[in-house]
Amino acid sequence: MKNIAVIGAGTMGNGIAHTFAQKGFKVQLIDISKQSLDKGIATITKNLDRMIAKEKISETDKETTLGNISTFTNIKDGVEYAELIVEAATENLDLKLKIFKELNDACSDETILASNTSSISITQIAAVTNRPEMVIGMHFMNPVPIMKLVEIIRGYNTSDEVTNTIMELSKALAKTPVEVNDYPGFVANRILMPMINESIETLYNGVAGVAEIDTVMKLGMAHPMGPLQLADFIGLDVCLSILNVMYDGFKNPKYAPCPLLVNMVIAGKLGIKSGEGFYNYSESRKAEHVAKQFL
Repeated sequence: MKNIAVIGAGTMGNGIAHTFAQKGFKVQLIDISKQSLDKGIATITKNLDRMIAKEKISETDKETTLGNISTFTNIKDGVEYAELIVEAATENLDLKLKIFKELNDACSDETILASNTSSISITQIAAVTNRPEMVIGMHFMNPVPIMKLVEIIRGYNTSDEVTNTIMELSKALAKTPVEVNDYPGFVANRILMPMINESIETLYNGVAGVAEIDTVMKLGMAHPMGPLQLADFIGLDVCLSILNVMYDGFKNPKYAPCPLLVNMVIAGKLGIKSGEGFYNYSESRKAEHVAKQFL
């Protein structure tokens, strides 16, 4: 397997494209927006430059990685030769179903279709295709080039062959794949999101301030960053979307999003991506914040 298509040039998509390209795969990065593609390539370039500055890679490595990536604004053109497609679009069910319906018609019957979804049912996504056995979840962690974990989510009909192929492919990326079954939130977010939500509830109830809550979790629980800072990094809109998927899936009030989170998202306070969430981020720091800790 050498040809990989990645759909979506945002934070996760460009990170996935970067990771595959750096390991020698030919990557077709697809987004309906040329501006998003240009921004994605610029982000990859900045991250590679940061790795050069830290003497982790050479200038030649950078040029080879960038040379392995081509960009497309049309799905049909971008997936023509793909052996694996990784969808990394916004965490929205209707959008993902639309994309997978289009992929089903646009690519070879042998092409494996993967989603980077962090909470949406792989079985439900697979059901809109005529190849559910070829559909699987590859949930990368952010920042993708650095974080080792990949959750490999088996849908109800995902075949053993496809699962084994994706497990081995993840290892070839120097990642640690963990196979999980298809339930809302999988493992990572089923545990993480209630913790973030409870941290927001703690703030909402006036128990402590933002910095105090994060300090307790960093110094008391040895977390590398506090849950509110992490929520800003993930995106408060993404956190809300995942919690809604889990609440709808389990019908359990413990997954109901905190009213403060809902109001912040409605107000456009989404975290780093908007410049303000639980913390304020100046325009000059917004794109660099947190990533510097890893790259």
